[in-house]
Amino acid sequence: MIGFDISPIQPSWVPPNVKFEIDDACRPWTYPDNSFDFVHLRYLFGSIDDWNALFKEAYRVLKPGGYIETFEAASTFQSDDGSLAEDSPFHQWGKVFVEAGKKFGRSFSVIEDNTQQSALAAAGFVDQDVMDYKVS
Repeated sequence: MIGFDISPIQPSWVPPNVKFEIDDACRPWTYPDNSFDFVHLRYLFGSIDDWNALFKEAYRVLKPGGYIETFEAASTFQSDDGSLAEDSPFHQWGKVFVEAGKKFGRSFSVIEDNTQQSALAAAGFVDQDVMDYKVS
């Protein structure tokens, strides 16, 4: 297994079949075509400037029949019962957070905008399964 991140923050106590490399997912990946069975991505909201390019790279490095798993969370606080008031600090923070992302070209509204689903399809991925989870 290979994991990569933009900074060297990984623990040193990993299983012997795991190694971490320093790399930038926003740049062309250094791995050859068809080299992985599985690609897992998570919590990248606010980090990716071009989701289409990211998933195109993932598609390129996956072997035919390979899988991608990507997990993102909504970056704003929400309430099903309406108890989160428009003027609450949490609601205001969320609006500022999303606007800041827009200004520097890195979306924090990946879930709300269905960014992953459309970018995965554009890269060539088919048979998408989407699972939405709510914290209660």
